[in-house]
Amino acid sequence: MREAAANGQLALLLEVAGTPKPGNVDRRREYPDLRFEHFLAGAVGARPGLERAAGDGPLGEAFERAIGGMSAQSGGNTQFGALLLLAPLVRAAATDRLDPEGATSVVAETTVAGACAFYRAFDHVDVAVGEPPADLADLDVRLGSDALEAVRDRGVTLAEVMALSADVDGVAAEWTTGFPRSFEAAERLLSDDGPVSRRVSRCFLRVLAEEPDTFVVTRNGREVAEEVVRRARAVLDGDADAVALADDLVDRGVNPGTSADITAAAVFVALERGLEV
Repeated sequence: MREAAANGQLALLLEVAGTPKPGNVDRRREYPDLRFEHFLAGAVGARPGLERAAGDGPLGEAFERAIGGMSAQSGGNTQFGALLLLAPLVRAAATDRLDPEGATSVVAETTVAGACAFYRAFDHVDVAVGEPPADLADLDVRLGSDALEAVRDRGVTLAEVMALSADVDGVAAEWTTGFPRSFEAAERLLSDDGPVSRRVSRCFLRVLAEEPDTFVVTRNGREVAEEVVRRARAVLDGDADAVALADDLVDRGVNPGTSADITAAAVFVALERGLEV
């Protein structure tokens, strides 16, 4: 049986290998400056950080190490959000707590030092995020290490940093609510059948159809994000073609990254619960 860190790495690989995944890089679709190979290299580079997450050291430092390794390829940000979800889930799995309550307890154990490590992770790679409220400008994650003084002065833990953006960021929302979408999607993966790559693709489509992808909202606007939800539902209902949707979103540069992140987390949970590859 694979250890939690190995399943974390495998989840990243299986997520990008699933096809079609409308708007996302998969083994058949790429962007000019963000290719399939970058995701493979990112998953390899993230492994030492995932191993730290499976240990008993600070979770924030494990995440920063994963991002530092992930970023050691020429494509830039490939799996920031996925690793942000995987870090606490790997810790929960390694300590026999891989359920919503256990993951919540892992999040509750995070510290101010963990928040500082999270901010340092932004020094490694550019991440598309929205503007923070004016009263939180000193905690803008895009400041990276330049925000550390404010983080320490305010005394915010990593969990509290996530809570600040949970209403506008789907990954942060998972952190603050016990990872419900990740666990629910994992159950769908386990109850599905056929090749894992196709199961991952169907899982992604279901996640995409649930609610507007917050990464699309940030980059393309809410109207586009809601359009993507409607079209994903049409695919699931058999009224539209997944391949055509995938090609169209890639052509338009509409990348539902949050849905991909949640899919990666779901694959990890499913692997830990017996998904065979």
